[in-house]
Amino acid sequence: MKSTVAQLKTQIQRAMVAAFGADLADTDPMLVPTSNPKFGDFQANVAMSLAKPLKQSPRDIARQIVENLDLGDLCDTPEIAGPGFINLRLKTAYLEAQLKAMQADPRLGVARVEQPQTVIVDFSSPNIAKEMHVGHLRSTIIGDSIARVQEFMGHRVLRLNHVGDWGTQFGMLITHLKEACPEALEADSTVDIGDLVAFYKQAKLRFDTDEAFKTRSREAVVDLQAVEDTATKAWKVLCAQSRQEFQKLYDRLDIQIQERGESFYNPFLADVVQDLDTQGLLVEDQGAKVVFVDGFTNKDGNPLPLIIQKSDGGYNYATTDLAAIRYRTGKDGAERVLYVVDAGQGNHFAQVFQVAGKAGWIPAGVELTHVPFGVVQGEDGKKFKTRSGDTVRLKDLLDEAVSRARADLETRIQAEERQETEDFIQNVAEAVGLGAVKYADLSQNRTSNYIFSFDKMLALQGNTAPYMLYAYVRVQGIARKGGIDFDHLPAEASLHLADDSEFALARYLLQLDTVLEEVAQELYPNRLCQYLFELSQTFNQFYDRCSVLQAEEPQRTSRLILCDLTAKTLKLGLSLLGIRVLERM
Repeated sequence: MKSTVAQLKTQIQRAMVAAFGADLADTDPMLVPTSNPKFGDFQANVAMSLAKPLKQSPRDIARQIVENLDLGDLCDTPEIAGPGFINLRLKTAYLEAQLKAMQADPRLGVARVEQPQTVIVDFSSPNIAKEMHVGHLRSTIIGDSIARVQEFMGHRVLRLNHVGDWGTQFGMLITHLKEACPEALEADSTVDIGDLVAFYKQAKLRFDTDEAFKTRSREAVVDLQAVEDTATKAWKVLCAQSRQEFQKLYDRLDIQIQERGESFYNPFLADVVQDLDTQGLLVEDQGAKVVFVDGFTNKDGNPLPLIIQKSDGGYNYATTDLAAIRYRTGKDGAERVLYVVDAGQGNHFAQVFQVAGKAGWIPAGVELTHVPFGVVQGEDGKKFKTRSGDTVRLKDLLDEAVSRARADLETRIQAEERQETEDFIQNVAEAVGLGAVKYADLSQNRTSNYIFSFDKMLALQGNTAPYMLYAYVRVQGIARKGGIDFDHLPAEASLHLADDSEFALARYLLQLDTVLEEVAQELYPNRLCQYLFELSQTFNQFYDRCSVLQAEEPQRTSRLILCDLTAKTLKLGLSLLGIRVLERM
């Protein structure tokens, strides 16, 4: 069904056209929720913006819009307030009917997009032979949530993991593997080379201190690029072992992603160079082949080139990204490509996109978007590291979150003298711990740095996953206590909104579709988090004020419907953040 906001905007636009002509057909009504319920539910502020072009006072403009405004069964008579605000209050009957329709809809009233797109979400992107660390956390979690929202809205989504599986570093890794663990290269070998991080550090130490090893490593790079058998076998062994470790974390975090690493684009790199050269975009600078891009200069103020092919003939990250753009917009048919990569790469993507545009490799209507995010900081405000100064491994971070969630749960179980099974305790600890880590990240504006704090993210109060999960569990508790099956409430039952807290909850529930449309377009998951937090607060206020199971009919069933809709909305919203709910905590 069409959202309430969409219906109101359409009617206001029609009224503006009727009052002032067709030139205003596409004018934004500037419709926003009111800051105070006493002013109604929505406020249209367009009259102020039209005062100058129409050469009329905002109140006169607002009056003419209202005179032509047909809101049918949606709203009570509009009110003009202040300098020209148009205040709109939804009719009780409309609210009740919308909630009833929402309850009957598996999608809770959220319509699929009318024109679905093919959307590629490029996220996570760890490096082979390096362990995933806290720095990969944000890309992985933010990218997954964005992909989930796009999928729910009806788009065709391709989730791509642009793994760092190519480059000069493989020379030292291949050489070290051949010399330190040659049995791994035997046919049908199942040898585990062990801790990949330690393996990488050993190879790097040899590369930095042993000139002969460095020379052999450089030769191994040449062998790999020439697809020599032993070098290729070693590369495949390293990639396979890394993938196994990555997959354990993806499974634990419930992340679905398809690997398409840097090496995938190797066959297309020479064509990138040749085509740029043919178009006259490529120039030679200090032996390298580069493209100079507009608006970028170095610290001396000189034009800053984007290196396409290095002086030694090797290719750069930019070359791979350009090849990827051509493949994604061509073979994959992408209409929107979202790169969920840290903010530090902003200039890189701006340059790559500009070069792709100049070369004509971005088809009309295709959108390439860098979705940046800030860094994770410790509570001291510095980059989040272990006490020894090492980067925090993602596995260790998740283990710690689950361990803390379990300790808190066991304390509450003991205090409440409950008897719970080991399976129950571990299941709740995993759900709460992992959910808390995800929510703490997603609830922040992604463009900002954020401070990582286990204590804050696991708190039962405030804008945290446990607070949201408890709101959901509270509804399930009502069902258990009253022997209620929410899936089989009387079909003929209707809503009867009376208390202020019921109206407040109803209005929040009906904002879901607008929030998801906004997140799908603007790519800020924290707006969904804020909505779920405010919904949970509003529900708890309703729960404290209004008896549910002890209420008389028809109020009892009406309030049960409100509870059910709240739980379903929380479950859906949290699932789009990659967080699973619990029936009990």
